[in-house]
Amino acid sequence: MRLLLIEDDAMLGSAVRDGLTPHHAVDWVRTLADAALARSTTAYDLILLDLGLPDGSGLAWLTQLRRSGDSTPVLILTARDAVGHRIEGLDSGADDYLVKPFDLDELIARCRALLRRASEHVALREVAPGVDYDPQARRILYHHQPVHLSAREMAVFERLVAARGGIVSKGQIEESLYDWSRDIDSNTVEVHISSIRHKLSRDVIQTVRGMGYRLATQT
Repeated sequence: MRLLLIEDDAMLGSAVRDGLTPHHAVDWVRTLADAALARSTTAYDLILLDLGLPDGSGLAWLTQLRRSGDSTPVLILTARDAVGHRIEGLDSGADDYLVKPFDLDELIARCRALLRRASEHVALREVAPGVDYDPQARRILYHHQPVHLSAREMAVFERLVAARGGIVSKGQIEESLYDWSRDIDSNTVEVHISSIRHKLSRDVIQTVRGMGYRLATQT
């Protein structure tokens, strides 16, 4: 899963990013302007939002996010600990609220709960010919037989599923695999695509020359 951390405090931002990276890909930005730029190019599964940011109010940004119809789960991270502040944050569209300072293990657990909750409304469904996917259990069946994918292969597969048959570029798939602070080999995506095809079927993932990849549509 890919997370966007919006936090201007250098020490806290670094600690949160490093703590979450073993579990998720994390992009860390320090301003709302940078957050808007990140969201214009990347789809996120969860947003971690500080409220006091140098270029505006995180609460106002959240309100506008919800008014635009964006339902991405948002976890507020803030030092504002009054009950009224928590109510205001939740009423503005936050899915959870964690007061600083917080325990990193609790943050990881809350992220896990929000991501699980976001996937619960999606039932087991056919995402490609012969391929059924359960996002809650992260389970794949090919012609009713379970298929095991590695963590990286699953990240690639889930990015293609999220596109709902649309084309996903190599760069977009790379973003699902690593955060911005990591380098990747030029053939990493191709290796994972090849492995998924071997475990499922070569026809499940289609290559669109010069554009990227997509899951085959149901017949």
